[in-house]
Amino acid sequence: MGSPCDRRMRIGMKTRAQPPTLLRGFRGMVRSQDLGSSPPQSGGEVARAKPETERGAAYQPSRRSPEKIVRARELRHGENQAEATLWNELKAKKLGGYKFVRQMPIGPYFADFACRGQRLIVEIDGSQHAGSSYDGQRDEFMRGEGFSVLRLWNFDVLKNTRSVCETILAALEGRLAEDVAAADLRFVFAARKIGDNAL
Repeated sequence: MGSPCDRRMRIGMKTRAQPPTLLRGFRGMVRSQDLGSSPPQSGGEVARAKPETERGAAYQPSRRSPEKIVRARELRHGENQAEATLWNELKAKKLGGYKFVRQMPIGPYFADFACRGQRLIVEIDGSQHAGSSYDGQRDEFMRGEGFSVLRLWNFDVLKNTRSVCETILAALEGRLAEDVAAADLRFVFAARKIGDNAL
């Protein structure tokens, strides 16, 4: 079994305090116990800054309900191939330096992609959305919230990604400034207001 001293050594306990050794470096003498990330053990230590939550900052609840946050996460994890392909082009401000987010809640709806700064929503639709009255209601709601909506087809995103990105960039830069309804895209324009004037 061994002596109690051997047992303490096996479980990592020190039997007696060991004096710090001095190391000579190019900056003079440094105690070995001061090396590394441990705080100094002598008096005069500087207190670690507490995180904001410990400092007593006012609690600010999220602007979104927990249910909407959970639903947005589910939608992000369940994205289809076209959404994943387009997200690869939009994330990290890759497209013209514009910031996009995925599955942003707007009222009772979730936008596939949204550029908050330019108030643009990009929706990627499959064939089940052709002529959908639900999509029309949704687009009008988002226009009422001040967002323009650009609807593109899954097929186009997968086969003509570059053209899709150029179309999104045109909408972001204001080159699409009226409603468009074509076979391969639909754009619902929402005039931006500055003061009392619409642009």
